Amino acid sequence: MTIRKFGDPVLKEKSMPVEKVDREVKKTVKLMIDAMKTANGVGLAAPQIGILKQIIIFDIEESPICLINPEIFWESKIKVVDEEGCLSVPGVIVPVERAKKIKVRALNIKGKQFEVVAEGLIARIIQHEVDHVNGVLIIDRTTKDEKRRVLKELSSVPAL
Repeated sequence: MTIRKFGDPVLKEKSMPVEKVDREVKKTVKLMIDAMKTANGVGLAAPQIGILKQIIIFDIEESPICLINPEIFWESKIKVVDEEGCLSVPGVIVPVERAKKIKVRALNIKGKQFEVVAEGLIARIIQHEVDHVNGVLIIDRTTKDEKRRVLKELSSVPAL
């Protein structure tokens, strides 16, 4: 499964909620985990493999976590700027401001609703992946100067 790259229109589309956690959704999650591990990533959203469903995964401790229909319903007023990269925008690192702490509501792989309180790196990864299901990329979250620099850099890269 190849990860979609910057310029692919699917990355700018909003994903649809998952109606029911069924065999197809579980298959998608498995494909996502395999693609993320192959690319040495820490997170991935379904649109990054061309599936416009609200499914995200992340893994920083060797046990992938899946959030289906993730909804950030609270975020701290404290924001932190840190550098982020993205498997869909390879080779690009930009400063992105994110909430330091968030609360997320989602379904798990069994279709049960749960809530997560995340802070630090995990909060950043979840916010990054939730952006993907909403058609937002890291270059949309950075400063105008950084965005200009990255777009210029990306336009000079020959197509594969």
